Amino acid sequence: MRRAADMLRTTPAFLRALGEARLITPLRSEGGRRRYSRYRPRIAARARELVDQGTPIEAACRIVILEDQLEEAQRINAAYPRAAESDGRGLRARVRHRRALRTSGFLG
Repeated sequence: MRRAADMLRTTPAFLRALGEARLITPLRSEGGRRRYSRYRPRIAARARELVDQGTPIEAACRIVILEDQLEEAQRINAAYPRAAESDGRGLRARVRHRRALRTSGFLG
């Protein structure tokens, strides 16, 4: 954890706080040490930026989650026209698109 905190120029306490807020959940080694993937430090760095700007940590976590969901929705939407074109009527593509959005949590 210390190495990840040093890389992000933050403290282990901040990373623990992100874990408590469920923004990042580190994997654990056999010895119980926290291990972070390459993606998680990027999320932690964005949260750190927001907190440094005065955003409360809970709000920063929510903002980062929403930004991540938006990025995923944009990726899905960018793929949608190509899928619709490859399907003659486009119905199957629309169904796949709605399923992807529902799976991502964008539709109830």
